Amino acid sequence: MTAALVRMLGDFDLAEELVQEALLEAIEHWPADGIPEKPGAWLLTTARRKAVDQLRRQARFRDKLAQLDGAGMRDDTAEGDDRLRLIFTCCHPALSREAQVALTLRAVAGLTTVEIARAFITSEATIAQRIVRAKRKIVEANIPYRLPAERDLAERLDEVLAVLYLMFNEGYLATAGEQAMRRDIAEDAAWLAGLMVRLMPEEPEALGLLALIRLHLARAGARFDEAGNLVLLQDQDRRRWDQERIASAMQLLERAARLRHPGPYQLQAAIAACHAEAQAWAETDWRQIVALYDALIDVVPSPVVELNRAIARRYRDSAAAALPDVERLATALDTYYLFHATRAELLRDLGREAEARAALQRALELTANPAERALLLRRLA
Repeated sequence: MTAALVRMLGDFDLAEELVQEALLEAIEHWPADGIPEKPGAWLLTTARRKAVDQLRRQARFRDKLAQLDGAGMRDDTAEGDDRLRLIFTCCHPALSREAQVALTLRAVAGLTTVEIARAFITSEATIAQRIVRAKRKIVEANIPYRLPAERDLAERLDEVLAVLYLMFNEGYLATAGEQAMRRDIAEDAAWLAGLMVRLMPEEPEALGLLALIRLHLARAGARFDEAGNLVLLQDQDRRRWDQERIASAMQLLERAARLRHPGPYQLQAAIAACHAEAQAWAETDWRQIVALYDALIDVVPSPVVELNRAIARRYRDSAAAALPDVERLATALDTYYLFHATRAELLRDLGREAEARAALQRALELTANPAERALLLRRLA
């Protein structure tokens, strides 16, 4: 809805305001009147009507009204085109990387400023300032609301894929809030990644990201038990995994491999594929997974990738072999809860219970996700 209204009006703030007003009207009417057959169309019609009311009160309403009347209603294809245009507008190179990501998560993914601040581990005021400045920059620089020319797509690709990746991660395991997983956001990221593949079918990293998202979503039904507790990969009922989604992801990876230009999303998808192909936890190919993490570190070195490699080494080699790799990351990842949770598991394997408990306590302090907190509390107990 926001994307469609930005296309019609060319005004981010007005579009977001109209969406909120339409949602409030739905809350007032739907309980009594029932949910309409096409809720999205109802909401857009309501927002469009409110836009007309507002524009009639403005001095320049005639020009804007003509735009609105000519825009018409949209179908699913139009929605996809609208949102792709909005993503590429938000990821314009005139904006800083931080502003691009924050604005896209707000305008395209619909995350609140509070949620974005949690994902960035920064203050709500800082994120709000980034978003306001980004909107102002789009207006002042007269950045067009359209897909860039084919020759310019590549220069924005990294930012667009990074935003979709962050969007998916926030949906797959929320940084905070009452819901451990926000399936709607994760599925939305998958849909948008699919649109990117449709737009750039020969781009291997777009294929890799979509494969990665599908492989993770294939396991979504087995990630939580009936009480909402997180079920670790080794304990999941693999019969509940979505084999159709896994197969489609494998086909995407094969397409990407034929293009012979490996990148970080393809490598992460290949790691996820190793887990998807294993019929049981004991059959996991840890040697291959460690090798893929080695390749990933060469492409995008980061402490988090090194931590994941150390986790794989625990299963390929031993806790004693993995612990030094983890300890070397103490300074870089001191505020990352998974560092402390991983360290606790290794220490427990080695019989160092007191140190393991202290690490678990530190991990508990650093996460607000309800399912993760429940898991850490069970370990402490």
